[in-house]
Amino acid sequence: MMTYETAKALFSGAGLTLSESHFAQFQCYLTELVEVNRHMNLTAITEPGEVWEKHFLDSAILLQKVTLPLGASCIDVGTGAGFPGMVLAILRPDLQITLLDSLQKRIGFLEQTAARLGLANVRCIHARAEDGAQDSELREQFDMATARAVAAMPVLTEYCLPFVKTGGIFAAMKGPSETAAQAENAAKLLGGAVVGEEQYTLPTAGDRRIIRIEKVSATPKKYPRRSDKIKKQPLV
Repeated sequence: MMTYETAKALFSGAGLTLSESHFAQFQCYLTELVEVNRHMNLTAITEPGEVWEKHFLDSAILLQKVTLPLGASCIDVGTGAGFPGMVLAILRPDLQITLLDSLQKRIGFLEQTAARLGLANVRCIHARAEDGAQDSELREQFDMATARAVAAMPVLTEYCLPFVKTGGIFAAMKGPSETAAQAENAAKLLGGAVVGEEQYTLPTAGDRRIIRIEKVSATPKKYPRRSDKIKKQPLV
């Protein structure tokens, strides 16, 4: 059982603060996640301490590494169980968060959870990334796109950067093996430029990094391509 003091110490170790009200929301989120995960594959991580570190803390660190102005619009592409997007919505109620996922069942879970948590700043959309990025209501409409997906950087960049408006940021949450250099060509072709990477370490899960790509010009209309082409012919 995670107590407020334990969770507060976990966040404090990463230089983050955690209020009692946010703790209560995260605990409610955890309860929903574990319950629904019994009959729907949302996450392999369900032990409370692991969820707090590998999902909640990991997602929260994004707000420490990327500066977002008041009221910024953000899209979490392939959000799954809501990480990092739902966590950002809890910690920054001023942000306008869009959660995009290709599975309707997950969208149902996210809508239910956002309602339970009282998050009026969350919008859930059922769509594949390559289709959503061609929708005029979503394409180049966001101050930040983010993803914690397992796809390689050239693939992930093609899925995500088209959502970002000029001057905005794509922040990819990755493990230690991938580097910003692997995204340089894809970023250039898609109207972006790699501006750096931020490294950090989780208490038990080890090293992580956030690769940041700035949107410097409009993405050519031909991108993103169909999913099969993105995967078979990545922009390396």
